[in-house]
Formats: sequence, C-alpha cells, structure tokens
Amino acid sequence: MPKVRVLARLTRLMLVLLLGVLMASVIALGERLGLKASSERRQRWTCLFMKRLVAALPFEIRVFGELPPKPMLWVSNHVSWTDIPLLGMLMPLSFLSKAEVRHWPLAGWLAEKAGTLFIRRGGGDAQRLREQISERLGQAQPLLIFPEGTTTDGRQLRTFHGRLLAGAIDRGIPVQPVAIQYLREGETDPFAPFIGEDDLVSHLMRLFGQPPGEVHIHLLAPICSVEKERAALAFQAQQAIHLTLFGVREDEVVTRRQPRAA
Repeated sequence: MPKVRVLARLTRLMLVLLLGVLMASVIALGERLGLKASSERRQRWTCLFMKRLVAALPFEIRVFGELPPKPMLWVSNHVSWTDIPLLGMLMPLSFLSKAEVRHWPLAGWLAEKAGTLFIRRGGGDAQRLREQISERLGQAQPLLIFPEGTTTDGRQLRTFHGRLLAGAIDRGIPVQPVAIQYLREGETDPFAPFIGEDDLVSHLMRLFGQPPGEVHIHLLAPICSVEKERAALAFQAQQAIHLTLFGVREDEVVTRRQPRAA
C-alpha cells in the first residue's frame, strides 16, 4: 500500500511539473520573440503554479493571520524546499534563493523564469543584492526571503542576516514575518526538513511514503522598517518568529541558560 501511495503522489507531482514546464516555456518563447513578461505577470503565474504544486504535496495546511494589504518584504524561517510553494501559494510573490538552485535540473529553470533573485553565499555582492531587493520592492512587488540562509530541522531558529533586510529599510517597506511549522501527531515533523546532504529524490520518496502531515503558516504582525538599523530589524523579526514557533523569545531562552552569579 505505501508503494502505491508513493507512486500515485509522484504521478500527480509529475503532472503538476509538466504544467510548470508549459508555463515557463510560454515565458521563454515570449522572451525569444521580444515579448518579455512583466514581473507582476510572472508572480501571478508562479502563484497559480504553487497552488497546484501544494495540492500535490502530502500536507494539511492551516493559515493563521491575515495577508498584508500592500507589498512587503516577507521573511520566514526555512525548513524545506516545500516552504517555497507553501508560502508562494498565498499570494503573488517573488523569491530570493541561493545561486546553486539556478543549476538544479528543471527546478532551477522554473525558478529563473518565475523571476527569482539568486544570491551567492559569500560572493561579495552584498551591495548589488541590496540594490536588487530595493529595486524589486520599489516596483511594489512583494518579495520573500529566508534570512537564516539555510534550512533547519524545524526544532531551532538560526540567526537572521540583517544585510538581506537592508533593501526594505532603503524603501521604508514594512517587513512581514512568517513562521512556518511542520507537525506530525502534534510533534515536529521529522520527514519534512530538507537539510544537510539530502537530495530531492530521496526527500520526496521519504515524504510521500508517509500519511499527510500538518503545516501551520503564521502571518505575524508587520514590522515597520523606517529609521531602523538592519541588525535590529532582523533581530525583531527573528524574535517574533521564535516566539510563535517555540512559545518563548530566543533572548529569553539565552537568559535562562546563563548561570546564576555566585
């Protein structure tokens, strides 16, 4: 029975990916003909594709909070590649991704045609990235970033990199913190994280072989970026997400761990 379930889910996923290839091919053909699709149109098409992709994943989804009424810089904790479709289905968004994704078979091409911004970790292009993010936000287009810079197992939260939020400060654009949480029988889902040397095929086989898990998406209160230092803004967003995920602010956890003075 598990093998049949995996095969059925993989078949559905392949059909959705074919849809994505078709949509990206239309964009690519338009580029060849000199009819470049606008970022707004790419966002709308990407959102449509993400909704179809999420429907093919073994998750039951609950969304808490309200979508922001205007474009903002979305910042979220990062657990798996599935974070992208799960958040991307909520509304038309652009994404910031590590440069390696551009070279992934099929997925990299789809991400590029969707208008994704790619970042080289340690590449020394911080100023260029800041300008790209600022430009995208200046076009009134919401952008999603994962300021931890890597995925976790869902049981912790890494430090948010403030340099990724500098573009929001430049434009005076609010930051929309988002906490995404994968659960299975009330506990942290051990199958959802995509970390370390994991590969996509192995992750899909592991995930699709299980009954549906639960995903909670928390849209938290937006944070004003005006006249804020980027490190302080990143820390404030990080603390809001940590509180939602673990029921306590991270700085409070650190304080509790400090030994008492003699």
